[in-house]
Amino acid sequence: MSLNRRVFLGTTAAASAAMAAPMVMADGHGKPRVVVIGGGAGGATAARYIAKDSKGEIDVTLIEPTRTYYTCFFSNLYLGGFKDMNDLGHSYGGLAASGVNVVHDWAVGVDRDAKTVSLAGGGSLGYDKLILSPGIDFVDGSVAGWDITSQNAMPHAYKAGSQTELLKAQLKAMPEGGTFAMVAPPNPYRCPPGPYERVSMVAHYLKNNNPTAKIIVADPKPKFSKMALFQEGWGDHYDGMIDWIGEEFGGGSVSVDPGAMTLTIDGEETAVDVCNVIPAMKAGHIAEIAGVTDGNWAPVNAVDMSSKADADIYVLGDASQQGDMPKSGFSANSQAKVCANAVRGALTGSKVFPAKFSNTCWSLIDTNDGVKVGATYEATDEKIAKVDGFISQTGETAEVRKATYEESEGWYAGITSDMFGAKT
Repeated sequence: MSLNRRVFLGTTAAASAAMAAPMVMADGHGKPRVVVIGGGAGGATAARYIAKDSKGEIDVTLIEPTRTYYTCFFSNLYLGGFKDMNDLGHSYGGLAASGVNVVHDWAVGVDRDAKTVSLAGGGSLGYDKLILSPGIDFVDGSVAGWDITSQNAMPHAYKAGSQTELLKAQLKAMPEGGTFAMVAPPNPYRCPPGPYERVSMVAHYLKNNNPTAKIIVADPKPKFSKMALFQEGWGDHYDGMIDWIGEEFGGGSVSVDPGAMTLTIDGEETAVDVCNVIPAMKAGHIAEIAGVTDGNWAPVNAVDMSSKADADIYVLGDASQQGDMPKSGFSANSQAKVCANAVRGALTGSKVFPAKFSNTCWSLIDTNDGVKVGATYEATDEKIAKVDGFISQTGETAEVRKATYEESEGWYAGITSDMFGAKT
């Protein structure tokens, strides 16, 4: 199925570039109040749909510290030279113009008894329903020798923006014939094919700018998403450049030294010029503060994405522990629509439709060489369960691969319009 903006939007209204609306405190006797924390694929979508579909019956506030949101999906294409950072950046003007009260601040506390969210800038917001979509944070100590203070020397670039730009600058500054290293994350993590698309995009850049350079991937997993497709593509486009070291060969026994710029795999130390460390992940910290996590993730009910710890809190996207869906932008957007429908129904009595979910993850291996994997899902009592799926096949024609890449471009235009309204 070909995807474009109309798949996500029936019509797209022109959005103004107005500044975010001022914070409004509900008095407890007016409209029901929904507070959304996190303005990415889950949070922005949920806020927009609740405001749009409730037609003013619900006060919707989105709390998001950044004024420009850079999508992590497609950020690898910036590393490969296929996108500019401006292509990835989106403002919240469209959401503000559509009736969402956008507050640019950090949420630093949740009082579930009082139903309030406290802000770093002072004050608090009351809610009837709270939606958490905070994305990811990293598990301390998951890569020996690395912590968050090392992210300038060895960037993770798994939260898009300045980290992405830093990794690209380091890539461009590599000496001729230098070594780019990646420490891949253990399961589960944001965007299962993401690290391997990144390897592909780094290889694409190096092939064109530093063709004698090498790439080392230390991976704690025995296999990864779209493995056969990526390895076929690496052989076709980057033969001899990429050395993937999986669990069997020591990829799970890794340490780094950011000061010395070394990577040690199973006791063997290697000097590297760039080291992209992608640590183990967990739900964004506000989910832990709210007390809705169980270990590293936040368990939810599949039917509406409500927290298993609190029926008035919902958790979307990467932070949620929901079952079979991968942690992806498409998944978060799909979950947000189910959640928005359920929240609106709970607060206004409007019709709630059965929960249905879908996901597709596209990856670019080289110019016009796109591949994809996806599935549809349904809500069961236990989890979001996979119904059926599809994946690109090895040996596909160049025409099929080009069409797959073009489909991904249409999807990106569609989902970002669905999240933010027209780009401002």
